[in-house]
Amino acid sequence: MTSQMETNNTGTVQYDRWNESNINMNVEASQSTMMRVYNRMCTGTTGIIVKAGGALVTMVVIYIMGYATGYYVHRC
Repeated sequence: MTSQMETNNTGTVQYDRWNESNINMNVEASQSTMMRVYNRMCTGTTGIIVKAGGALVTMVVIYIMGYATGYYVHRC
């Protein structure tokens, strides 16, 4: 009694359940637009650059808001 995953006498492996015509290997086409944008902009080297740029912009905005607030509070 042999299973389908064991090798047969010729040294090849049979995969009867796998029919390549039924498998969708195009993962990019099956994803939503938002997931494609997320995968491109938030992962890998590009993701690190985007996160660092976002942090820099956030710090500059907070600095400008603090400067303007301090100027108007202390201008007496």
